[in-house]
Amino acid sequence: MTRRVGEPVKAGQRYVRRPGIYALLPRGHDLLVTFQQQPKPEFQLPGGGIDPSEQPMAALHREVMEETGWRIKPIKRLGFFRRFTYMPEYNLWAEKVCTVVLAKPIHQLGPPIEPGHSAVWLKVNEALELLGNAGDVMFARQALKGAR
Repeated sequence: MTRRVGEPVKAGQRYVRRPGIYALLPRGHDLLVTFQQQPKPEFQLPGGGIDPSEQPMAALHREVMEETGWRIKPIKRLGFFRRFTYMPEYNLWAEKVCTVVLAKPIHQLGPPIEPGHSAVWLKVNEALELLGNAGDVMFARQALKGAR
């Protein structure tokens, strides 16, 4: 069973299953995150939904490039978590099944192309305080113990 984090399931609410993949991108004592301005300002691990018929690693590369402008080298899959949330940008109640991958930031090709996103380097301790969801924090805390 995949661990649930965040808001409890709302009784009677129908959720659409939405697989996604996210990158933990450390460099020394820093972590590359994305700052998303809409629908609410939030620091996040770069990543997002896996499109139908898209391979997960292809989705990871695409999402990180869109949200940060960086090319990455995936190192290892860290695990999964589920969160149940409303996604106002899609008018959708979603069961997000989130895969988190440890990856190395290789080279920034340019600015993010996803509207409302900014690539931000945060100190690991600062990132642990600012990341917008408990699943991101859980995996960052476990994987980056020595980088704080």
